Amino acid sequence: QVQLVESGGGLVQAGGSLRLSCAASGRSNTGYAMGWFRQAPGKEREFVASITWSGGSTYYADSVKGRFTISRVNAKNTMYLQMNSLKPEDTAVYYCNFLRSWPREAFGSWGQGTQVTISS
Repeated sequence: QVQLVESGGGLVQAGGSLRLSCAASGRSNTGYAMGWFRQAPGKEREFVASITWSGGSTYYADSVKGRFTISRVNAKNTMYLQMNSLKPEDTAVYYCNFLRSWPREAFGSWGQGTQVTISS
């Protein structure tokens, strides 16, 4: 069974940067598009960004476009989310997952996530 482990979260000031990682273990992520999602307190989980298996196509939520960059290194079974110009509204628990359909429908179990807190 595949396990997804998110890391890299933390507390930063508005305008700062963080780089999140998503490591897949238990099976190869061969062929799967993957995505980042987030859930703020009291809100439903929402889509953030996605990337195809090859990395040739990416897709972003309007709220993060131009500030976040998704990437992956398949040889390491790892996906990343570079987050720049962070805003307090980016505060959330961030999750990664495989995609059932492009560009934003996830499937499979969710990991523990990684907490991102942006102070104003």
